[in-house]
Amino acid sequence: MDLSKVFIVIPAKDEGRRIGSVLGHIRELGYGNIVVVDDGSEDNTQQVAERYGATVLKHLLNMGAGAATQTGIQYALQQGAEIIVTLDGDHQHLPSDIALLVNSLLEKDVDVVIGSRFLGNNPNIPWIRFIYNKIGNVITLLFAGLLVTDSQSGMKALRASFARKSVIQRNGFEFCMEIIKNMRIHKASWCEVPISVNYTRETMAKGQNFWSGVSMVFRLWKVI
Repeated sequence: MDLSKVFIVIPAKDEGRRIGSVLGHIRELGYGNIVVVDDGSEDNTQQVAERYGATVLKHLLNMGAGAATQTGIQYALQQGAEIIVTLDGDHQHLPSDIALLVNSLLEKDVDVVIGSRFLGNNPNIPWIRFIYNKIGNVITLLFAGLLVTDSQSGMKALRASFARKSVIQRNGFEFCMEIIKNMRIHKASWCEVPISVNYTRETMAKGQNFWSGVSMVFRLWKVI
């Protein structure tokens, strides 16, 4: 695969202390097209990302993970991307798994590959994440009509042809469910592959919690 046609999209808010190691690792792996969407950060996320040669797209206000991801995807498409990989900027996802997603997309000839934390060997996943994920999978099945093992995964690989049809409309974390719903609507071919995950106290604090989950369900309920 021509890596010049692979774009890495990273939504980020206040990740200045963590995103440098992520970008450095991605660079070492040979990926040159890195798009960081600074979603209203109040720290030096933009400066760190630029230091590592990433293209930085700036949201002046925090718009949410879904909006930031769509901003990055739209830019990648405009630049001629054929494959778009999304991942988090806090090093929860490992850049070494990018190749697994891209290769699976090509070898299995599918439109979407979802990186699943719950298919891999990740014994350190906090129990509360297991519970949130199970609930999220059931809600996704009701909302999107597809059953996946990791409905809230932020690490995905998308073909450009699917990304053009699957415009993200939801600004919050529910955008992950929206992508899965669009997979069903557009009859996209897809698969899941196991990925590794690195949890720290900081990534736990920044992720979804009970109340953000309740808010997400309420937003979904209004439009089901």
